[in-house]
Formats: sequence, C-alpha cells, structure tokens
Amino acid sequence: MIKVERLLEIIGADFYTGVPDSQLKALCDYLCDTYGNDSLHHIIAANEGNCAALAAGYHLATGKIPVVYMQNSGEGNIINPVASLLNERVYAIPMIFMIGWRGEPGIHDEPQHIFQGEITLKLLEDMGISFYVIGNDTTEADIAEAMQQFQTVLAKGKNAAFVVRKGAVSYEKNSDYHNAYEMIREEIIHHITHFTGEDPIVSTTGKASRELFEIRESERQDHKYDFLTVGSMGHSSSIALGTALHKPGTKFWCIDGDGAVLMHMGALAVIGSICPENLVHIVINNGAHETVGGMPTAAAGIGLAAVAAACGYPYTVCVDSFERLDEELQAAKKRKTLSFIEVKCAIGARKDLGRPTTAAVENKLSFMEYLKTLN
Repeated sequence: MIKVERLLEIIGADFYTGVPDSQLKALCDYLCDTYGNDSLHHIIAANEGNCAALAAGYHLATGKIPVVYMQNSGEGNIINPVASLLNERVYAIPMIFMIGWRGEPGIHDEPQHIFQGEITLKLLEDMGISFYVIGNDTTEADIAEAMQQFQTVLAKGKNAAFVVRKGAVSYEKNSDYHNAYEMIREEIIHHITHFTGEDPIVSTTGKASRELFEIRESERQDHKYDFLTVGSMGHSSSIALGTALHKPGTKFWCIDGDGAVLMHMGALAVIGSICPENLVHIVINNGAHETVGGMPTAAAGIGLAAVAAACGYPYTVCVDSFERLDEELQAAKKRKTLSFIEVKCAIGARKDLGRPTTAAVENKLSFMEYLKTLN
C-alpha cells in the first residue's frame, strides 16, 4: 500500500479534477483536505468527460500535465474527448488518468461493476492510453519507474493512466463531510413510498436504491413497484421519462440524487421540453457524492428547482422539512402535470445499510411484468 501523499509527490502535478470514487477515497479526501474544491488546484466536476475538457483547458493555459480521477465506470464518459479532442492525431493534449478499478476480475463486487471491471484495461488499450496497475504490493520505486516511462508517452501528446486496485492507496486522515440540513435520506424515501402507493418508482444509483429496497423489505412490500438503477449514474430520470411516456395513464416517480442530476443535467431540458404530466421528479440534494465517501458536489450551492423551472418543468419546489415534503408529495400525487421536488438532505446513512438481495435481471423482469398491468 502506498500513501497518497507520496503517490502525488511522485506524479508531480498541481491540477486535479475528477468525479469521486470509493476506490479512490484516499485520493479524494487528500485533495479536498489540501485544496478544497473549486480551486486553481482541484475541481470536482459534473462528469468524467467534463473533467477531461477541464484538464485540457488547464493544459492549454499552462502547458503542464493535469490529473483526471474517476471510477472505471467513468471510462465511457471520456471516450469522446479522448478520441476527438485529446488524441495525438487531433490536438495531442496529454494528461494522466487515475482510475479506481471496481469489478476487477476475481474480486467480488456489485453487479453493475462486473462487466465494466472486465473491460477496464481493454478500453484503455483501445483508446491508446498507456497504463500501470497499482496494487497493494506496489512500491514508491515502482510508481517512479512507471512515471518515468509515462513521461515519454506524455511528451508525444498521448495519455497515460494509473489503474488503482482496492486498498492500494492510503490516507491516514478520515475526512468527515457534513452540511446544515437535518432530514435523513432513508426517512425521506420512506415518506415518498407512503404517498406513491402502487405507483412505479425509478430510483437512482447508490444508497438511494439500497434504502428503497430495504424499506420495501421492512414494510413487507413488493419490489415489483421499483426499478433500481444500480449503475448508469445520471440516467434514472431518462429511464423514468421513457417509461412514463409509454404508460400515460400511470403516475411515475423518479427518486434522484444531486450528483446524478449534475452528471447528465441535459436530461432536465429534455424532460421539460416533453413535459409528461404523469411524472414526478424528486431530487434528494445533500450536496455530496455520499455513496462514494461524501465529497462535495456543485449542487450544494445552486437551486436545482430553479434549474428545472428554467428547463420547462411547469411546477418546481424546494423543501427542507418533512411537513413541507408531505404537503408536496400529496399535491404531486393529485397533480396532472410534470412536477419537480428538490429535497434538502443531511449527509449520512446507517452503517448497516444492506444491498439488494435480488439480481438486477430479476428486478427488471418483475418491474416489466408489473408495468404490463398498468395503463
């Protein structure tokens, strides 16, 4: 195991941008502690493609090599800028990627990471990105040698990547992230399910879907009402739109998160332009990438309800109490127009939170069978 301070010292960069990842928590915590966010040295961006573009701008302005960090699920988001902007046959903009390797073959992980884990290194090869895998037995000398080899690649305007295995990088400080809000996400979701009844729900990636699953279990309710978007961060609202449009007689609810909304915010404009009257879009906003460690998102300082209104949602509101939440949920249940509810939320979840015990395909099939019974 290598200390993150030494790793970054060997790399020698002074600008970092990325989307937080639990596998890279040591790196993310160190960067937040050292530089904060939205600074000249560190920016947590909306999605990984956004990060690559930000890093490209940094290189154009300084001539220096930036570092872009991400979970390996974010490789898909960088394919376009890597191929059509950074590539040596286009602008030849060099950068170093730091990639957390979820779903590494032979290591147990959640279902959404399995295939991504299998193709992580192949995608890098296909994009022409040189890489070095950092494991628990990697030494500082190994990193230094890899960086020396990377320098030749970077000098040619090509890209390089460190792929980080679980537990390979450490940081002694245990960072604590919090905000000023009091409502707990799991309780918020419990309130939501009280009003949704038998209406279908599409829930976002991460702890929100895990909490929804456990609420159904504790209440002895059927899981057929819910589609748990266990992967594909930022796309749950588009999934909800696709289902709502083709079942116009049924009220659909989307339980979303602030980090997910930011990742593909263009979905708000599409939903607002189509304006399905049977969709309620709820964004639980704690201003944090909580599922991967609690690092901040840009949503902490903006009004997502106002953004949704500007995108064409006819009804938008922001609430920060259970009394107001219940009022809005009750009204949304009856309202025949597209609605957006932003719920301000505390950071944190119970430590014994479990994971869905059914397979993703089982979830899909039961949800689809249920939708067949609806108008």
